[in-house]
Amino acid sequence: MKKTLRTLLSAVLIATVAPVALSLAPSAQALENGLGRTPQLGWNDWNSFGCNVTDSLIRQTADTMVSSGMASAGYTYVNIDDCWSEKSRDGSGNLVPSRSKFPNGVKAVADYVHGKGLKLGIYSSAGTTTCAGYPASLGNEQRDANLWASWGVDYLKYDNCGDHQGRTGQERYTAMRDALAKSGRSIFYALCNWGNDNVKQWGPATGNSWRTTGDIAGNWNSVTGILDAQPGWASAAGPGAWNDPDMLEVGNGLSDTESLAHFSLWALLNAPLIAGNDLRTMSAATRTILTNTEVIAVNQDWGGRQGNRLVDNGNTEIWTKPMANGSVAVVLLNRNSGTTTVSTSASQIGLGSASGYSVRDLWAHTSGTTTGAISASVPGHGAAMYVVSGGNGGNPGGSTFALRGQGSNRCLDITGASQANGTLAEIWDCNGQGNQTFTATNAGELRVYGAKCLDVSGGGTANGTAVAIWDCNGQGNQQFRLNTDGTVTAVAADKCLDVTGAATANGTKVAIRDCSGNANQKWTRA
Repeated sequence: MKKTLRTLLSAVLIATVAPVALSLAPSAQALENGLGRTPQLGWNDWNSFGCNVTDSLIRQTADTMVSSGMASAGYTYVNIDDCWSEKSRDGSGNLVPSRSKFPNGVKAVADYVHGKGLKLGIYSSAGTTTCAGYPASLGNEQRDANLWASWGVDYLKYDNCGDHQGRTGQERYTAMRDALAKSGRSIFYALCNWGNDNVKQWGPATGNSWRTTGDIAGNWNSVTGILDAQPGWASAAGPGAWNDPDMLEVGNGLSDTESLAHFSLWALLNAPLIAGNDLRTMSAATRTILTNTEVIAVNQDWGGRQGNRLVDNGNTEIWTKPMANGSVAVVLLNRNSGTTTVSTSASQIGLGSASGYSVRDLWAHTSGTTTGAISASVPGHGAAMYVVSGGNGGNPGGSTFALRGQGSNRCLDITGASQANGTLAEIWDCNGQGNQTFTATNAGELRVYGAKCLDVSGGGTANGTAVAIWDCNGQGNQQFRLNTDGTVTAVAADKCLDVTGAATANGTKVAIRDCSGNANQKWTRA
């Protein structure tokens, strides 16, 4: 059973994670609105203030976001949640900002936030009322989208409360997507339907992010409960469309140690990092956690997969995320109430064999080396977080191998052993010949015949674009990443090397396609 006893530790415990054991020390097509190419960073008032949102709170929070270093660390959105309006629309059917909470209206607040170099978010629901009983947007999608655009709103959190009038989740959320697109303003669209209505299938084409669960609360039980629901969602995420396990409770009911673990894991999950604490009164420890740019960099790096759980040993877990440069981010999680040693290895996290690896501790901000062991003494309800590089995983510069398809048991092959530009890649019985022998370079190329590179034809990004060979030219369509799960990502297209139709016959051509995790997209180096 997962233990959930809280251990209250002081802020100094942030730095007490023991160092790593060192040798010397696919989803549906994403919504194309140009937003959310990496997960969004910001703040929302609900977790700390509920309905007590005001003009002054939003302005003061924007001030603090800048003065605390959060803005320079990448936080952008200052988001207003429920209860911001009057209880009824005006005579023209428009939403009206609360006269007591926002006496100067929302546009004045948006102008102030924009003046700080930040962006403003608003809230509504895909029903007739919001969760707190205020007027919502079902049936008024275009009217409301146009109004928010006129105010200068940059972000919409769209909840799932109120009467749905018999309409499906997909219908209700798509209606607002289309209204935002016609509003004349770029507005980030965050779906909040709590993981219901099979949103994993239609969410990526509808919003920039979508909630995967119910609401989070400021306690360890809630954080770990939501964490346990995330592995099944990993395949749906990608640039422009992100799984959202709900807002951060860092510094809001959690101990500093729990907050550090929570932030590490949400970063590894490519989750939106939306702070939910009172920024104006946060402790130095909370600020240090929220502004750790090395951890934020893991969140903002799209390496072909969001992070996922690799090992579950009951109360200790190992979570990993492939990074774009071939390294692997690792979180060692201790769900026990007392300090425990948590260990893994370079080979277990998919980095293959080498004489040594570099290890960066993202919380101690120190670097070291290891021959393969990765281990930390982790406090109760805590985590250690590293980026490990080296070996022959990810970008295995200089290593040579064949790629055997797991679904077909045949090798990636250049048709007819031709060396002509444009010759297509296919699968064929593995034979050890030169047209099945690839060399990975530090530039991310997969070279064959020495001077030819595997190439996504024409630099295309659409599903089904052919893969061929061409003179190596350093372009993005010749960069491939070998992932720890066996997939091979075409970096520029952010799609996987795919045996067409999951066929297994000799001569079946290879193309790029949305990553699905199926066997026809998995390859073993031989």
